[in-house]
Formats: sequence, C-alpha cells, structure tokens
Amino acid sequence: MPACPSPLDHKQVDQLAALRATLAHARAARGPALPFELPELDERLADHGLDGAGLHEIAAASASFTDDACATLFAAGIAARFCAQPGFTILWAVTRFDLYAPGLEQIGLGPDKILYAQGRKDAEVLALAEDGLRDGSLACVVAEVKAANQTATRRLQLAASDGKTPMLLFRRHRSRERCPLSGLSSAMTRWRIGAAPSSPLPHVGLGRSRWSVELVRQRNGNPFSIELEACDDTGRLALPAAAPDRAIAEGRAARQAA
Repeated sequence: MPACPSPLDHKQVDQLAALRATLAHARAARGPALPFELPELDERLADHGLDGAGLHEIAAASASFTDDACATLFAAGIAARFCAQPGFTILWAVTRFDLYAPGLEQIGLGPDKILYAQGRKDAEVLALAEDGLRDGSLACVVAEVKAANQTATRRLQLAASDGKTPMLLFRRHRSRERCPLSGLSSAMTRWRIGAAPSSPLPHVGLGRSRWSVELVRQRNGNPFSIELEACDDTGRLALPAAAPDRAIAEGRAARQAA
C-alpha cells in the first residue's frame, strides 16, 4: 500500500497547483506570443512575438567571447520578460557553469528568478530541459548545448507545446569555422546575435551596448537582420536613438542638395 502523503507534501502540491494556475492566467492575458514591444521586430515576426509554447534557438555570431556574451544576454533578456511577474521562475540548464550572475541581474533576471541545473554532457542537459518543459510550472526553460540533432529539437518542441512553456536553446560554438545554426532544427525561430559598435556619446566613454540581431529562420515568415540597443534592466531591447536622427539628417541633406 502506498504511503500517505505528509502535510508538507499536500502543501507543496497546493503551491504547485496555484503557481500553474497563475502561469496559465498570465499566458492567457499575454496571448499566444510574447511581443518584443518593438514594431520593427514584432511586425516582421509571423507570430508578432515569440511563441510562448515553442522552441527558439539562439547562437552567437562568432565564437568570440564578446559575441557569446551578447547572445547569452539576449537569451537572458527574453527569459526575464517571460518570468517578469512575482513568483515566476525559469530553469537554466548547462554543462559548464560560467554564467555571470551580476550581469543577468542587470537585465532583470535576479537570483530569485533562476533555478540552475547542470548535466555532465549535452544529452543530460537536453533531458533536464525536456523534463522542465513538461512540468508546466516554469515561466521559461533555457538550455546551453553544443550539439542537438533534429530529433532532439523535435522532442523539445513537442515538450514546449505540451507544457505550454517557452524553450530557449542556446547553441554554443563547437568550432570557429561552423555556425551552430547550420544544421536542421524543429525550432520556431533561430537567432544569431553579435556585438555592434556602442551608442555614440557627446563625451568620452561608452554608450549603451548595441547588438546585431539576425533572425536566420522562422516558421511562416522571412529572415531579417536589425541593429538594436542591448537589453535594459527589464530585459527589453530598443531601437538605436541615432537611427531616426540619421534619417532626419539624410532627408535634410537631400532637400538642401535639391
């Protein structure tokens, strides 16, 4: 005969059920996709945002530490927005723990928002991610791997759909010559992120970081690339302020030439 659950077990079950109900309500209020709240991005995405029950892949534009950091923060900013409400948490699974916690906190992903998991190899990390997705009590799952074939990504996509939980798969570089996104995948979107020159300042110093954001592939939509300012303390991206100024200046110059 199975043992009767203790009062603590009942309490944990009730808390988990309440969390799942809160998550379901938040997802219903948000809609099927999480928008970037940038028309320049959302209007070019087939779902007008990131599918909240789908797999999304992210890779650095190169194997450099700079691009790798940009891609990490891009993923972290999205995860921070998925778990923006109080009490929501994400799972971040890795094979090697090299995340810089203060950097994550600066974009809205504090220590109270993250559950870390570590596997010895990519297969274990993928299994951890799949379990987290199917549980349904997480706001988002992030996993870092160097190898994931189409079967593995198909399993993650199905688990994300079943658990109504977004999956961010960070594809790390295996070699400097080959892009991690070159293989087949079942992902809804595939992003390549790199560093770009920072925002100019009227004085000596560095302005807000900028990223080269390239959507390599999306279901039912076209690829595109755009330069954006890095995440703020809520995980939100921004259109570089210099872009409209440049357009105005170019228009003024054209009128003067005429």
